[in-house]
Amino acid sequence: MSSSEKVTIIIVDDHKLIRETWSFVLGNDPRFEVLGDYGDPETAIEMAKKLQPDVVLMDINMTPISGFDATGQIRRYSPNSKVIGVSMHSQPAYARKMLQVGAHGYVTKNSSKDEMVKAILEVDKGNRYVCEEIRNIISEQLNESAGDEPDVRSLTEREIQIIHLIKGGNSSKEIALQLDISLKTVEVHRHNILKKLRLRNSAALVNFVNSNPSLY
Repeated sequence: MSSSEKVTIIIVDDHKLIRETWSFVLGNDPRFEVLGDYGDPETAIEMAKKLQPDVVLMDINMTPISGFDATGQIRRYSPNSKVIGVSMHSQPAYARKMLQVGAHGYVTKNSSKDEMVKAILEVDKGNRYVCEEIRNIISEQLNESAGDEPDVRSLTEREIQIIHLIKGGNSSKEIALQLDISLKTVEVHRHNILKKLRLRNSAALVNFVNSNPSLY
C-alpha cells in the first residue's frame, strides 16, 4: 500500500452490532476503507475472493465454518489479504492456532480501538501482531514456568556439602557430627535446601540429586 492509498478492510463477525460498530469506527478513519461487513463465513470467503481486501477482521467463533477454516480459505483465494483473528478468547493457544492457519494477527475483544488500529497497520505492512493482553499472559506463563525450576545456583557450599552427605545415606545426627555443627543447624540447612530446590522431603531430594548428578 502506498502512502496515498487507504487500507481496504472487510469485517467478519456473526454479531451484527459488533460488525456495525467496527465498520463505523474504522470507516471514519481516513486511513481505512471498509469494503463490507459479513455475518457468515461462506459469504465472507466469497467476498474476500472477489474484493481482495488488504485486511480481514475475522471472528474465530462462527458456524458452520469456524474462523480458523475461513482464514485458511481466504488466504488461499486472496493470498495478499492479511487476516486478523478477533476473539473473546484470551488463551494464547487460540492465537497460535490462528497464526498457524495463516493469520497475521490476533486481538481479543477486550482490545482497545487504538490497539485494533495498530494491529491493522502492522499486518498491512506484512508484520505479525498479537495484542497486549495475549502477550502479557504468555509473559506471565513463562515467568511462572521459570519459577518452577529448582534454584540450584542459590545453594551455598555448606548446603551442597550436606546434599552429598544426605545422598550418602547419612542422618541429620551423623551429618552434625561429621561437620561439627549442631543438629538444629543441620535441620535448618535441610529446610533451606528443600525450599530452594522446591522439593517436599529428603526422599525427593535424593531422587533429584540422583537424576541430576552433574549439578553437584
